[in-house]
Amino acid sequence: ENISDFSLNVTDCTQVVVPEEVFFTVAAAGILENLLVLIAVVRNKNLHLPMYFFICSLAISDMLGSLYKTLENIFIILCRMGYLTHRGDFEKKLDDAMDSMFILSLLGSIFSLLAIAADRYITIFYALRYHNIMTLRRALVILAIIWMFCAGSSIAIALFSYEAATVIPFTILFPLMMFFILCLYVHMFLLARSHAKKIASLPTSTVHQRTNMKGAITLTIFLGVFLCCWAPFVLHILLARFCPHNPYCACYMSIFHVNGTLIMCNAIIDPMIFAFRSPELRSTFKKMFCCTR
Repeated sequence: ENISDFSLNVTDCTQVVVPEEVFFTVAAAGILENLLVLIAVVRNKNLHLPMYFFICSLAISDMLGSLYKTLENIFIILCRMGYLTHRGDFEKKLDDAMDSMFILSLLGSIFSLLAIAADRYITIFYALRYHNIMTLRRALVILAIIWMFCAGSSIAIALFSYEAATVIPFTILFPLMMFFILCLYVHMFLLARSHAKKIASLPTSTVHQRTNMKGAITLTIFLGVFLCCWAPFVLHILLARFCPHNPYCACYMSIFHVNGTLIMCNAIIDPMIFAFRSPELRSTFKKMFCCTR
């Protein structure tokens, strides 16, 4: 809020405000859709696989992102109505809790995408040994480690966000992890053709390879959507930290509400990709809505 007030004095760009009704509608839709994905995976035993557990991890991250923006909007409304102040002790703790939720959502999404990418890589290049390498127990251990690390990191970053030693690693983490995932995908697609030729003599290799490549394409779509929805908001945070008084930075920060809406749109788009690209999930959703066995 302080940065937004100062920006009015250094830039001619007006604040772009998204109606509160849009915020709550988009957030509710994102939470509901991802909740349906979790219910579908729990109900269908055929979906109790490492890949779908990693997808559930991504769905939880999306839900946290929508919940964060919802609570933040409620907090702002209560401040305007006079029920809360901007500088009280309770309000500061509440703000730290919401910041921690935002960072947890961001880190959870990044590491969930990384886990999904690694799972697809093993599926394509180690297809015959996949079930020995990526067991259900091992997948659960990986998810437990990911969320423990993300929870600890989110609390530390939220509490010490004013320290440069905390902000700089967080700044580097986002592009570094995205670059690593991108390199993994590039390596995956470059080797996929030669790998397909080597196993072409196997009876079921064609169908299996086509299925695996379809999964890799789906995850590439996830990565593209994630970058488009999260990168503008992360850039806003960096500009607010390192150049809040620059007119150009202040002009970009005037679209803060739009960037926040993009985060919630990511929570809506991801489940649509799940349902569109996965026949098993489509079938499960159909049974849930039609109440058929």
